[in-house]
Amino acid sequence: NQFCLFLLYKLKKINQRRSVSLSLSHHFHRFSSNHSLFFFFSQIYRFFRFLFVYLNAMVGSFESDQILSMTNLNDILTSTVIAEPLPSPVTNGTGDEENLKKPNGAGGRGGGGGDREMVLGRNIHTTSLAVTEPEVNDEFTGDKEAYMASVLARYRKTLVERTKYHLGYPYNLDFDYGALGQLQHFSINNLGDPFIESNYGVHSRPFEVGVLDWFARLWEIERDDYWGYITNCGTEGNLHGILVGREMFPDGILYASRESHYSVFKAARMYRMECEKVDTLISGEIDCDDFRKKLLANKDKPAILNVNIGTTVKGAVDDLDLVIKTLEECGFSHDRFYIHCDGALFGLMMPFVKRAPKVTFNKPIGSVSVSGHKFVGCPMPCGVQITRMEHIKVLSNNVEYLASRDATIMGSRNGHAPLFLWYTLNRKGYKGFQKEVQKCLRNAHYLKDKLREAGISAMLNELSSTVVFERPKDEEFVRRWQLACQGDIAHVVVMPSVTIEKLDDFLKDLVKHRLVWYEDGTQPPCLASEVGTNNCICPAHK
Repeated sequence: NQFCLFLLYKLKKINQRRSVSLSLSHHFHRFSSNHSLFFFFSQIYRFFRFLFVYLNAMVGSFESDQILSMTNLNDILTSTVIAEPLPSPVTNGTGDEENLKKPNGAGGRGGGGGDREMVLGRNIHTTSLAVTEPEVNDEFTGDKEAYMASVLARYRKTLVERTKYHLGYPYNLDFDYGALGQLQHFSINNLGDPFIESNYGVHSRPFEVGVLDWFARLWEIERDDYWGYITNCGTEGNLHGILVGREMFPDGILYASRESHYSVFKAARMYRMECEKVDTLISGEIDCDDFRKKLLANKDKPAILNVNIGTTVKGAVDDLDLVIKTLEECGFSHDRFYIHCDGALFGLMMPFVKRAPKVTFNKPIGSVSVSGHKFVGCPMPCGVQITRMEHIKVLSNNVEYLASRDATIMGSRNGHAPLFLWYTLNRKGYKGFQKEVQKCLRNAHYLKDKLREAGISAMLNELSSTVVFERPKDEEFVRRWQLACQGDIAHVVVMPSVTIEKLDDFLKDLVKHRLVWYEDGTQPPCLASEVGTNNCICPAHK
């Protein structure tokens, strides 16, 4: 009875889908024109085979409390209907790996001293899904379509499972964009300048400009004074910001702390820029004393500076005011330096943190970029890049082919991303984001305190939701919880989708495994050089 109720519910949903309705009418039309009994049964077989696989693929999105609880339906359908061999979901097996020797930690520093092996991920060719040609009779059997539907259903199960153990990377997985599903049938492309409509009419520029205006208000710059666009990722925002600085100062030197995101140094290589890596404090913040020394050694060249609004590993926030003061004291007037603020994650959190230094265009900065798929939450990588209108003139060119202006890194740009960002910004607003920021900071302090109570070295910067702690000894544990590691430290980035319950599960698992790792009497590494003596709980610093 339960299965029949579920089947009726799904059939009702399927009938609402134009594609399946057309498929049904197509089948009956073909039957009326061909009285072959074999053809009739082959069509019936194909339809019901596809129907059962479709139900299997859709069952994960079915809300059990709406009609009934179907705990094992996926397994029943898969084992009963699908006979083809299927690839197993991704597991935590070892797979093929390569080991490289690399200095421990940023700038060669590390708690353990010397070199350690950097473990790369498995070779994906061992688990790749081959693209194969359909069989000759697939038009009648529908085997290929059924196989693909089953693979996607299995893949969805894998995603659901891996999402449960996602802690080490700054992605907000708590979002629902079901209302935008109706737009996924369109090829939406925002090629060219977002403020100048091109000849390509299937775009989302009004949504994109609405999102840019929202961020312009957040960072205090007037609509007529800024230019920006929605990028494909945070890296593109950094590439664009640094490129604008390079175009303004072709002979300028790029300064960035050693703990800056790798895309900053990628930009230096791509643009053939002279780059000075600046030392950092224990917190991960830029060391302005070392910055001063490097500025004074290159006073004859303009400065292009990357300021971190949250470093990758420790979540440290560079002191923007102190950076500007250092530039000025070293004799760099405002027309001899360009500052790009990399706010991939914390660029959106900082405005809602009390006592946090403001990132604003009222200060002499050139550009700010954030990621849209991190704190906001988006099913595809994207970001926002905003600079001053006066700066973009050095970079832009008119393109007759587009009937628009070329000032972006990429040509074609995802027109769906602005829709997702616009939808979330409207739903949450400033107050909604403020509430989520407070929740993240509160949960981050909870995790840090619990780690310390368990005797595990841990650090949390004041303005951050990134909790840094002792690197687990077992790489399988690291992969299970998807932790980001560097040297002897790992981190958890507490996002809106990370609950107290998930943190408790992680803590319980970590403490249990840690008893096994150190049961032979070995001691955890000293992390004083990474997190400071106050945060290190090794035997020497207890």
